[in-house]
This record gives sequence, structure tokens and C-alpha cells, in this order.
Amino acid sequence: MNRIIIGQARARAALAAAVSSRVKGPRDRGDVPGWVLITIMTAGLVTALWALAGPQLGQLFSDAISSVKGP
Repeated sequence: MNRIIIGQARARAALAAAVSSRVKGPRDRGDVPGWVLITIMTAGLVTALWALAGPQLGQLFSDAISSVKGP
């Protein structure tokens, strides 16, 4: 019975050591996160569309707003 308790204590200590070394170990940060790339690419697409079709989009918006008739 005493051997079982000692074995369990050793197993718990080994598990705790493994978990703490894994948690406290060096963090591999890796590449740029995906959300950063998506944000930069979206901003680039919006800028390109705005540069190419800005006046036409502005006219389209003005035409749509002026066509709305309200009280």
C-alpha cells in the first residue's frame, strides 16, 4: 500500500513538472498571425479600388441617394 502511495506521489510530481515546463517553456510565436495578413490585404484592396474607381463610386452613391424620395 505504501509503495502505491509513493508511486502515485512520484507520478503526480512528474506530471506537474512536465506541465510546468511546457507552460513556462519558450513560446514559439511563429509567423505573422492570419488576422494581421487579412487586415493588411483588405486595406490594400480597398485602397486599390478607391484609387481606380473612386469617382465612379462617388457618382453611383450620389445617384442612389438622390433617387430616394421621402416625405
